[in-house]
Amino acid sequence: MSDKHPGNSDGNSSSPGFEGDQAFAGESLYGTVDEAGYSGALSFGRRRYTHDLTGADVAILGVPADLTVSNRPGTRFGPRSIRAASAHLSWGEAWPWGFDPFRRLAVVDVGDVVFEAGYVDSLLSATEERADWILSQDVSMVTLGGEHLISLPVMRAHARKHGPLAMVHFDAHSDTWVDDLPLNHGTMFHEALEAGLIDTDHSIHVGIRTHNHEDHGIETLDGFWVDEHGAEATAARIKERVGDRKAYLTFDIDCLDPCYAPGTGTPVTGGPSTAWARRVFASLHGIDFIGMDIVEVAPDYDVAEVTSLAAATLVYDYLCLMAKDMPDVDL
Repeated sequence: MSDKHPGNSDGNSSSPGFEGDQAFAGESLYGTVDEAGYSGALSFGRRRYTHDLTGADVAILGVPADLTVSNRPGTRFGPRSIRAASAHLSWGEAWPWGFDPFRRLAVVDVGDVVFEAGYVDSLLSATEERADWILSQDVSMVTLGGEHLISLPVMRAHARKHGPLAMVHFDAHSDTWVDDLPLNHGTMFHEALEAGLIDTDHSIHVGIRTHNHEDHGIETLDGFWVDEHGAEATAARIKERVGDRKAYLTFDIDCLDPCYAPGTGTPVTGGPSTAWARRVFASLHGIDFIGMDIVEVAPDYDVAEVTSLAAATLVYDYLCLMAKDMPDVDL
């Protein structure tokens, strides 16, 4: 992707005392400049904060919503907390990848979706409209939730562009409930199935630890399976299931055990670790991912920022996965 725009030099504002804040002062979409993790603009990874997608490969979009949560609220603060945690990660070469993804990918932060507070229809339409706008410019998306309902409008936009999606879904819950419930953060994938957004023959649930009578033809690797077989076997099953299809990755942070991700609304014990998730991501090379979201971070229940940091790190790993076969851009 990086060949569609030239490299140029990183730079700072010439104004004295404003050498930081690369989200506003950086002259290039590429590269990493060390900044204190406790100050500065809250863009993801200190990327440029802009609505201009010229030259961008990836746009980070926040959807601060918790309108339909069934247990503890607070995911509306997820995008902000993930961005804040990401400031701890933007230091250059990423472990264990061995390169700086921002030397290979031009990533920008387009801010948050704005919608009428309290209105689900407004949330869905505004999010879908913003996703359509990003994808229409041939820019890939990473979406920061927010409750898991926000995956539905984002997937609608992706399926409109790419056709039915091979969904790679990490979660403690399948989110495919078909009871007489209104559209919410536990039913949206049933809605997506009904709308033909998901290619069930090439989709997979990973880490499920709650019961659902109907799998809708989607393969499930439950919590006991991933614990017994480990990260590499999990990644191998995902790759086998997806094959060469266009894939969308959706990661509910409650896929992780509450000891690794307490800051979420519907925690379920018996889940995997952050290290397991990172190892799975590192082993997914070769899948044709066209988008990702990470959802259900509720920082009010977090401890020492560990949930937000886990979410930010997984986004960072996803960007590394995208950039793995790309060359560094000359700065």
